[in-house]
Amino acid sequence: MSDLPGIVITGASGRMGQMLIRTVSESDKARLVGAVERTGHDWVGQDLGEAMGGAPNGVIVTDDPLEAFSGAQAVIDFTAPAATREFAKIAAQARLTHVIGTTGMDDDDIAALKPCARHAVIVRAGNMSLGVNLLTQLTKKVAQALDADWDIEVIEAHHNKKVDAPSGTALMLGEAAAEGRGVSLEDNRESGRDGITGARKHGAIGFSAIRGGDIVGEHDVLFAGMGERIILRHVATDRAIFARGALKAALWGQDKRPGEYDMLDVLGL
Repeated sequence: MSDLPGIVITGASGRMGQMLIRTVSESDKARLVGAVERTGHDWVGQDLGEAMGGAPNGVIVTDDPLEAFSGAQAVIDFTAPAATREFAKIAAQARLTHVIGTTGMDDDDIAALKPCARHAVIVRAGNMSLGVNLLTQLTKKVAQALDADWDIEVIEAHHNKKVDAPSGTALMLGEAAAEGRGVSLEDNRESGRDGITGARKHGAIGFSAIRGGDIVGEHDVLFAGMGERIILRHVATDRAIFARGALKAALWGQDKRPGEYDMLDVLGL
């Protein structure tokens, strides 16, 4: 078992962190070798298995990512943009595969990853599921086939604890639509409508966000023309699909050259 890639999970106590821990622990293709939490968190210094309410597993939760990363081959990171930027620097020093599922990253956050990718494999995606990445490709194809007289709206729904909107997946779908149409999303994005907004701008790519309950993730891409509509849809019912995709990315990156990749590369799409 010791020859299997060792994987560290950051944000271990979070909803995705715990799902990732279970997914890696149950895998016969990888080993869980570390768990990282923020300084001052109750889990720091505890056995991870016990902290999650189960049997001890010998992995002690740490607030020192350098310590955790030093004995690993990959880190899976679903945290926050500021934390991800710091983890990227340490992963680059350790020459790890860094799988990033963090959402809410802006252009500056993404630009900060580029120097790290000279030394590490970075796989970053707004969504790690196979279905969503297929939806991304379909969105691009449909946008290529339809002109700007067709309005495009990305509609997403998530649980009431999600802190960013639109979701990373929604933005990924919007980028695919913009690419298919041959335009810049930044120049054509329309979101956050409230009050007297005026008519929709011709060619705009819109975003609508819903937050409620325990919705795992639902994404619709609506192409609305005169007298007809096309709706592409993906519904996630189990957070484990994202964890399985992230683990697949971590394993895929083991023999790749340093650089920036996404799930389309991992899936060969």
